[in-house]
Amino acid sequence: MSTEVDFKSLLIEVNGFVVWTGAGRTAAWRTTSDEKKALDQASEEIWNDFREAAEAHRQVRKYVMSWIKPGMTMIEICEKLEDCSRHIIDCAFTVTFNPKYDRLLQAVKDATNTGIKCAGIDVRLCDVGEAIQEVMESYEVEIDGKTYQGKLSPLDSLPVLHMWANIAGIEGLNILKPIRNLNGHSIGPYRIHAGKTVPIVKGGEATRMEEGEIYAIETFGSTGKGVVHDDMECSHYMKNFDVGHVPIRLPRAKHLLNVINENFGTLAFCRRWLDRLGESKYLMALKNLCDLGIVDPYPPLCDIKGSYTAQFEHTILLRPTCKEVVSRGDDY
Repeated sequence: MSTEVDFKSLLIEVNGFVVWTGAGRTAAWRTTSDEKKALDQASEEIWNDFREAAEAHRQVRKYVMSWIKPGMTMIEICEKLEDCSRHIIDCAFTVTFNPKYDRLLQAVKDATNTGIKCAGIDVRLCDVGEAIQEVMESYEVEIDGKTYQGKLSPLDSLPVLHMWANIAGIEGLNILKPIRNLNGHSIGPYRIHAGKTVPIVKGGEATRMEEGEIYAIETFGSTGKGVVHDDMECSHYMKNFDVGHVPIRLPRAKHLLNVINENFGTLAFCRRWLDRLGESKYLMALKNLCDLGIVDPYPPLCDIKGSYTAQFEHTILLRPTCKEVVSRGDDY
């Protein structure tokens, strides 16, 4: 992987490495600063861990694309995928089997790449979100004869009227939009959501990104309301990273927590993985852990029925000397 970067342009990406930019200024000095080089070298082991996981992800997604096809169940896809990989990095892509969805995917992919370009040390999170929204809403998408536009004039500045119009189903108000209650996030050791959120719409927090942080830049586009809600049966869970000691009365809940701690720690897991470990009749114990706030449930998220959604995501390292898009590959 090449580390050479051309600093003549505002932003150039070469094999995942990006020149530092921000507020219209270059930060090429970071690549030549002895202090930043030393800081970068001190964290080389951490960077390499992410690179190893990213390479595993690239190989797995190439493998998945070679056999995934319409008609397969989600369980079939997941189990075949899991049999070939045990590495983790935050990265996502959307697959379709009909070219009519290509424009939707391109809009979301372009929005993700825009977020990556805007992200950097001292950059405000709200500015990243605003840039993502602007790009996604600049697209016009046509699916099955229905056109989903971007920005629509007066209603955009009138949230209440806009919401009423969507509910009423007024013709002509088909809009491609970011899903505003989903976002990117910072990543920490054994903590996939480490505290900072990267919005994908304008109006977010003015908190700044900092040197050494790691972020998942992900965007979600929708032809529906642009808001998701919990729906269907929950199968995914994750132990609360910040939870302290909580008394547990049920013996089976205590046992299940020990299983979770030993096998998953504070990383996400699903019920199939508990089945694979030989656990059975654990639903009441799992509910008890959720009720106590020890484990958080993550049910499926849905927009309105009949809408189309897409997602693209990459993990970036805000290294002292450069910004590395560690999960970048030839595919996206």
